[in-house]
Amino acid sequence: MPQAEAPAPVQSIETFLKEDQEKGLLRFTTAGSVDDGKSTLIGRLLYDSRGVYEDQIAAVRNSPVNRSTGPIDFSLLTDGLRAEREQGITIDVAYRYFATPKRKFIIADTPGHEQYTRNMATGASTADLAIVLIDAKNGVLPQSRRHAFIASLLGIPNIVVAVNKIDLVEFRPDVFQRIREEFGAHLRRLGIRDARFIPISALEGDNVISRSPRTPWYEGETLLQHLENVPLEAGRTQDPMRFPVQYVIRPDAHFRGYAGQLVSGIIRQGDTVTALPSGRTSRVKSIVAWEGEQGEAFAPMPATICLEDELDVSRGDMLVHPVDLPHVSRHFEATVVWMNDQPLRRDRPYLLKHTTQQLAATVVAVRHRIDINTLAEEPAERLELNEIGRVAIETTRPAFFDSYAANRRTGSFILIDPISNATVAAGMIQDPRPERVADSAAQAALLELEFAASRLTPAERFSRAGHYPATVWLTARQELAYLLERKLFERGCQVKVIAEEVESRILAEVAVLLNAAGLITILSVSSPQGSERDRTEARVGSDRFFHFEPQTLAASDDRAADQICAALESRGVLTGHGFREGEGI
Repeated sequence: MPQAEAPAPVQSIETFLKEDQEKGLLRFTTAGSVDDGKSTLIGRLLYDSRGVYEDQIAAVRNSPVNRSTGPIDFSLLTDGLRAEREQGITIDVAYRYFATPKRKFIIADTPGHEQYTRNMATGASTADLAIVLIDAKNGVLPQSRRHAFIASLLGIPNIVVAVNKIDLVEFRPDVFQRIREEFGAHLRRLGIRDARFIPISALEGDNVISRSPRTPWYEGETLLQHLENVPLEAGRTQDPMRFPVQYVIRPDAHFRGYAGQLVSGIIRQGDTVTALPSGRTSRVKSIVAWEGEQGEAFAPMPATICLEDELDVSRGDMLVHPVDLPHVSRHFEATVVWMNDQPLRRDRPYLLKHTTQQLAATVVAVRHRIDINTLAEEPAERLELNEIGRVAIETTRPAFFDSYAANRRTGSFILIDPISNATVAAGMIQDPRPERVADSAAQAALLELEFAASRLTPAERFSRAGHYPATVWLTARQELAYLLERKLFERGCQVKVIAEEVESRILAEVAVLLNAAGLITILSVSSPQGSERDRTEARVGSDRFFHFEPQTLAASDDRAADQICAALESRGVLTGHGFREGEGI
């Protein structure tokens, strides 16, 4: 008599929970034209992966609007609003959760109608992957192009094009290939190079969970296999460290901690950090989390950071590594999705919510509106509901930001109506770095530039600024240059850093121009450039030119900046000592 097989070992609940906790999480969104089958596809994924409860399935089976010819209308598992069930469309964003043995998922089922563009942008804003559905019968439609554009605009790193209802075109490979070529060309124009095309039938289940025998010509992964295997975004911990301060914890005189969530990068005990906007530096004394003191914290962990020095840091400030600072400015340009019935108007006050900061802001210009069907840039004075455009924004206080392409957390913001408190727009900050002067004729004109005598005297400029113009030349200490700029600015000085964006051979002309306007100019160069330095000193004037070699300054940027400030003060730049009314520039 054969011996019975031993029962499989029972997994302990602790082991199960540990394995479940270690699973990766993929956030993805669905988008496509009306009636392309988005909700049906999500319902099929939930049903076949056992991500819905029996009572939910029973409720859908007994629903009076169950129109499926099969056993169940899968779209009803996600279309939760009464209006959605009655119309058979998605209006709001429906979030669903399910898991497989390999990975956990959060789905944002977003609407396809053009008038719900704001809902689609909201659902896709945190997604790691977007599934764009295309009806195999109808082919590529304007809505398909629009949703692909929004996905690219929001920086979603992975795109899957699900050619749905392939069963209604008799599983023909030529139909799939035609859509793949046409839509692939559109994606390449958007800068999306590596999209995955999968032929599916959401209703019948072909290539959704398991491979379909009715598409022998397709050799790729099924949709679920791709969702389980697509690499998760690793850049959040590899990005520069950004720690927006949300709250200052001060229970007694012996403890001061800065609490918040690390939105990108890694911070370790002993790291040197810079506090913005003050520009002051310190070292991380300890990192306190829920489990106690930690040696490091990484995004997206919440943590409390304690520093060795008691710096003036409050809510809205940001801790960063001094070797990789964000942009700090009151002016930037952004692409915005307008989400309010009242149109965007220039020079109207708004509140800008960015990380933990809330700033008063104004849209000073509308650069253009984007036709999201043709991708054309159209001139515009304002933006209407669901329109997308590029605008210039000015805030009352400096914001600390990266471009959205570089960091989705510090490159995004929302605009709020200060009267109704309604969110009126979502924005993605564009790269603010100035373009280099590429035209040789323009460079030649700048080199030959001569300044006419101003009708403002140097005395008048000093009376307004409170300091004399000067040029500071620093070699190989770019972080020191920006810290010095911050210290001088806090003293009320008009000051500007000129770094590697400007060609070395026009540094002298730029310094003369800024000095003529009464500014203190800090020239930060990466390597010794003796001839250009001498030329700059000759053009500016030796009495207004200050050259500091790295070996002559303290190793600490903070102390070195104080040294330079003291030198400028002793030479009369900051006090006006020796200033003569009739002296020209």
